[in-house]
Parts: sequence; structure tokens; C-alpha cells
Amino acid sequence: MVKPVLVIACGALAREINALKKTHGWEHLHMKCIDAKLHFRPEKIGAELRDRINRYRDDYEKIYVGYAECGTAGEIDKIIDEEGLERLPGAHCYQFFAGAERFNELADAEPGTFYLTDFLVRHFESLVVAALGIDKHPELRDAYFGNYRRVIYMAQTHDETLIAQAKKAADYLRLDYEYLFCGYGELESSLRKVAGGS
Repeated sequence: MVKPVLVIACGALAREINALKKTHGWEHLHMKCIDAKLHFRPEKIGAELRDRINRYRDDYEKIYVGYAECGTAGEIDKIIDEEGLERLPGAHCYQFFAGAERFNELADAEPGTFYLTDFLVRHFESLVVAALGIDKHPELRDAYFGNYRRVIYMAQTHDETLIAQAKKAADYLRLDYEYLFCGYGELESSLRKVAGGS
């Protein structure tokens, strides 16, 4: 019998992790999520992560952290070192979806790039427009995005509705639009190792 593994993950990855569980039959891979909105307050992610680790430590032989560095100024890495755990590779989800080499090439080619994932496309209005106050103060759009040149939609799935929404988001921000299918990238390969193959 395969022993259960717990992934403590950013809520922005819940849909993707569930899709991978279903695809690969990883019934023994369990998930507990932390609210994705904490990306606006990354200094709070560490405390939430510690809380989940302490809460579930005795229930699982293995715990994996479904976060990259995510702007926590090294706090996640400090926690995983102290706890003897591992996490997703890279600085953020854009890097592990695209792969480090490809992401670095994109960033070097145009530093003024705003990246979207499936999650961010679905929640663009609430997590970008409303959260930044652009809905109430439209002039903030240029203040926030005036130095950007393009939007790259790093898609996890082939979804025409999301593509249309991503184009609309780029138009709203008055930026050039590019589409890049990434699939699940290093999220999938990392979870495959954690889950034990298949």
C-alpha cells in the first residue's frame, strides 16, 4: 500500500494539482491549501505554512511544500531547511511552469513582461484589477503598468475561453499579447517524484 503524502500548496495551484492527481491516479497524494491572496502579503505565508506543517506533521510520513520562493525573502526556504522538507523549484510559478531556462530567456528578452497563468486569467478582475484598485481609480493602470510592454499568457491547459480572457486582459492593460503553452511544467515532474512515479 502506498503511504499518503501531503502537499501543502498555494491555493493558486489547487486546480492544477487536482488535475494531475486525476490524470496520474495519485489517490495517496493529499492536499491542503493556503489562500492564494497571501501573495499580496508574502510576509504572512511563512506563518501559515508553519501552521499547516505543525497541524498535519503527525498524520503524514512525508510532506511536500507546493510553493516556489514566492517573494517570501527566503522564509519558505528557512522553514523547509528547519523541517527537512522540499518545495517546488524556482522563484515563482511562472518559472516552474515554463522551466527555468525558458523563463530566463523570456525575462531577458523583455523585462517589461506581465505574466498570466490559468489561475490569474480566471481571477484577473479580482486579483489584478480590483486588488490594485484600478476598478475604482482607472488612472492607476498606467501607474502600475506604464513600463510594461507585453503580457505572456503561460497556459496550463488548452482552453479557448481562457485564451479569449487573456487577450481581453492584455487589451485592458494596453499591452502586446503573447500565448505560450507550458502545460504543468516542473509542477508535474516535481509531484511525480513526490508521489512515487507513474
